[in-house]
Amino acid sequence: MRGRKILAIAALLATPAFADTIAITGGTVAIGDGSQPIPNGTVVFRDGRVVAAGANVAVPAGARVIDAHGKWVAAGIVAGFTSEGIVDGEGIEETYDGAAGKSVFNAAIDVSTAINPTNQSIAVDRSWGVTRAVVSPEANNSVFAGQGAVIDTGADDAPVTKARAFQYAELGEDGASHVGSRPASYVMLHDALAAARSAAHQGGDAKNALITRADAAALLPVVEGRMPLVVHVERASDILQVLSLRQAYPNLKLVLLGAAEGWMVAPKIAAAHVPVIAGALADLPGAFERTAATESNVGRMEKAGVTVAISSVDVSTMGGQRNLRQYAGNLVGISRVPGMAGLDWGAAFATISSGPATVLGLDNEIGSLRPGRRADVVIWDGDPLELSSAPVAVWIDGVAQPMTSRQTRLRDRYLNPQEGALPKAYER
Repeated sequence: MRGRKILAIAALLATPAFADTIAITGGTVAIGDGSQPIPNGTVVFRDGRVVAAGANVAVPAGARVIDAHGKWVAAGIVAGFTSEGIVDGEGIEETYDGAAGKSVFNAAIDVSTAINPTNQSIAVDRSWGVTRAVVSPEANNSVFAGQGAVIDTGADDAPVTKARAFQYAELGEDGASHVGSRPASYVMLHDALAAARSAAHQGGDAKNALITRADAAALLPVVEGRMPLVVHVERASDILQVLSLRQAYPNLKLVLLGAAEGWMVAPKIAAAHVPVIAGALADLPGAFERTAATESNVGRMEKAGVTVAISSVDVSTMGGQRNLRQYAGNLVGISRVPGMAGLDWGAAFATISSGPATVLGLDNEIGSLRPGRRADVVIWDGDPLELSSAPVAVWIDGVAQPMTSRQTRLRDRYLNPQEGALPKAYER
């Protein structure tokens, strides 16, 4: 019975991508906004946007209906911090656009210009329910890495949802490694922000600034609060230093990345209204700045009132964004362990759906199945946060997506190997 239902869904997906209205009925609906799963719900989307999702949703006349009884219908996963589309294989320099060590530019770098939608990891993650990703360059010879982007993982040639979505900076141990010490990294950061503000006020570059004119121009939206500044810090004292930046630059729209010791200063993060993209399973002292890391970090920050999303930073290798659901599921699991702090199911799923979108101010567009959002919809054969579950259908912007990747093609090729005229490596 289960196999026949999956085949029926596949047949429906073979119809034209831009059918006027699609209604997915009977499944357990996970909206992704922090609410709990809704049994026997309905999701309706039209022209790439969600119309309605939840219980007692009427199916519009003429809609193409997909029966999802026994399955889950969820918002697509938003990968909180990645190198998707700019790195296509570890150790392969020719495919690596993550850092620009030979460039005189840093903050001005716009990573969206290098996104490769045929990157193999994109197809793999898409087939596992990841529909959007936050993509960032890496810092190299400066505390500033450049301007990150938000992309979709759709099988098309237009992956960028929002270019120049945020500026990324490295402080803490990593920032110190680029410029010599923590104090030196803060001098560089303050000099750069001052140069951007001075250039705007004086109509030109600030004298003796350590950054280029292009970098100063790129940092002006940050100083004015028009572009979020994502800062990677882990240690509690470094977190407090970042929060103090608002004393000199009150308009800064700060976002913390990593924050392994965030639980130690969670009330101050919450009071500053600064959201966090945390490393979900950073529970070991893998660095001196993470000696107080704990799996309860996310739960404790959330309890203190911090807006928290999670990412694979410090806990996964490249191409591992499909593992985010495991991390979110673990947050549910540890909530049942005495003495540990985790999240309930709705809050945990939100950390990999609406959470990253909210952090970057895009929650009105992506990250949930609330009306008006882009129709990034995934049908799962079970609970998305259970490792035994897998997607059976994916839509991005309301367009049905292929469920194949290089991994599935290799699997199928060698599942029943046969002798051929040439070795398999030479066959197309």
